[in-house]
Amino acid sequence: MSDQSTTPPHPRFAGRRVIVTGAAGGIGRAVADLFRAEGARVVGTDLAPVGGHSGRSGLDDVVPCDLTDDAARDAFVAAALAELGGLDVLCHVAGVQRFAPIGTLTPELLRLQFDVNALAPIMITQGCADALAESGGNVVAVASIAAVTGQPYNAAYCASKAALLLGMRSLAIDLGSREVRVNCVSPGGVDTPLIETALASLPPDADPALISRMSPAVPGLMAPDDIAAAVLYLASDAAASVTGANLVVDRGTLW
Repeated sequence: MSDQSTTPPHPRFAGRRVIVTGAAGGIGRAVADLFRAEGARVVGTDLAPVGGHSGRSGLDDVVPCDLTDDAARDAFVAAALAELGGLDVLCHVAGVQRFAPIGTLTPELLRLQFDVNALAPIMITQGCADALAESGGNVVAVASIAAVTGQPYNAAYCASKAALLLGMRSLAIDLGSREVRVNCVSPGGVDTPLIETALASLPPDADPALISRMSPAVPGLMAPDDIAAAVLYLASDAAASVTGANLVVDRGTLW
């Protein structure tokens, strides 16, 4: 794998303005770091800054924001657009996953996953639509293979990611006439804090036969950088004719 800490001789995103949610760790941090390595100016947000990021408001920092709080979310969008002076790429990476067997699902669990995984990306895209139309920019959302296939103990997450995928495809139609592209990347298992937390929530008597249905053809978890590379492809000029797409990166889990 190439050294992503070194700016390439012809960076694809030189001077472009980027917002990344979930930017303090996992896939979000990999996405933000790769954009920076490719010359972009990045404002990120996360529930709480971790992993060495300062949490100060400003370019290349992670601004704390609870995406389930409507007022806080709107304030972040306004501040980020003002700081960047416009927007070229909007990346939705923040996500929540908690396994829950039937019989243990609660309205609170469903609302949390829908609010973070679907409602927030759709509302943030709406708030950024004018800025993206002005620049001819684009949106990339990190969905999941859980958006297109059932998974055991995972009804809330699957439903919320399906809502995200179809919401983004709908916005691709709405914003297409304004020359704004909207796409999704759907990963399989990635080595991130999100999957660690999710796996910790599996019931102790989880059926191994059901869990095996989530196994990839090529064993092992992917690196966050693998998903970041797919995100940047869709955000780049190389994908200028791609919109409404769902790029699956899953090591053959859905084959």
